[in-house]
Amino acid sequence: MTIIPTIIEQHAEETAFLWLQRDAAVRDPHYDLDDLANLDDRGEAHIDGLRIAGDAGWEICKQVLELEEPGEVFAAAVLAFESGDVQRIETVITAGAASEETWRGLVSASGWLNQKQAQQLALHLLESVKPEHHRLGIAVSSIHRFDAGGALTEALEDLVPSFQARALRAVGELKQRDLLPGLRHQLDCDHAACRFWAAWSALLLGDSAALEILKAFTLEKSPFRERAIQLVFRIMDNIEGQFNLTELASQQNELRQAILGVGVIGDPVRIPWLIELMTQPELARIAGEAFSMITGVDIAYDDLEGDWPEGFEAGPTEDPEDEEIELDPDEDLPWPNPALFSDWWKANKSNFKDGTRYLVGKPITEEQCQHVLRYGYQRQRAAAALELAIMNPTVPLFNVCAPGFRQKQMLGLNSR
Repeated sequence: MTIIPTIIEQHAEETAFLWLQRDAAVRDPHYDLDDLANLDDRGEAHIDGLRIAGDAGWEICKQVLELEEPGEVFAAAVLAFESGDVQRIETVITAGAASEETWRGLVSASGWLNQKQAQQLALHLLESVKPEHHRLGIAVSSIHRFDAGGALTEALEDLVPSFQARALRAVGELKQRDLLPGLRHQLDCDHAACRFWAAWSALLLGDSAALEILKAFTLEKSPFRERAIQLVFRIMDNIEGQFNLTELASQQNELRQAILGVGVIGDPVRIPWLIELMTQPELARIAGEAFSMITGVDIAYDDLEGDWPEGFEAGPTEDPEDEEIELDPDEDLPWPNPALFSDWWKANKSNFKDGTRYLVGKPITEEQCQHVLRYGYQRQRAAAALELAIMNPTVPLFNVCAPGFRQKQMLGLNSR
């Protein structure tokens, strides 16, 4: 077989580029499972080109690891993990450990393995004495939702916070109720990430004592705030949830979190408030998403879309003196037209009952959550997965970030 380096390089570049797209797509408000699967199929085609190239494919992927980019780490790691070659695996782990971004590419690559390959890789990593090997081994077992055995128990007491935090998270994802005492032991941990994931996992396992710990994260600015809101407002009863929402909504700088909480609770009683907020440009798009999360309307498909408000700017500008450097958090959300939303609600509100929790247009039931997992958008699917995990304390959390073709197989849908 003739190896053409330029074609192999193109496969490597496209694999890295498509991974960056999927890294955003798994949290994208307008990607559904079909979209994700199609994107992953495109990536898989280029990975297959690298596989066919054999050692030449590996060498090209290895060379670009020096760029320290997550997409390049992903491409090389898929080849290394599938090969089972210890030296190649060590090379990609070293590259992946350079930053949290490159680590994401490394971990994501393990999702491309089949169950047998993943178990073999995890066993190899968990037998190592290196902490980064253990951290990756726990992540692999969690992504593929299989028991890491005694290694996970030991990891709950690890002295490396990043590794310990990943282990605490894995307990909840895997629903290992036998490790609940280890979670409780970390609820007062000084390290924020460990304290958060201990409380998050304990709540998924049904331990309501962790609720107050996680509630504290909904009130403070931290990387875990939105994750905390996503779980806390699903666990609390509706009355307590509405009380906490009222507290948040009374503070102008907390309105964004309150809107997110409204979508999580899913009670249509606050729909009129959401429509009012659509007149405020900085809150309009997230209010529209919360409306959709409750009612199931598709802003674009149902012709409820508005125009970008005149004079409004979001995210960083080209002005060198502008100190605003944060990206627009609602960049991928459509602009709602408040008048059209008001008309829609007048015509459809009789189909909704105040005090009932809804997800994408129907009351939250196991059947509806399964439907949303199959046909909803990614953020809606993540919500459905959490709801199912709460309903079933022994069933692992469904991984909506797994390769699309594998998710389809797990959900009984047609796949390649």
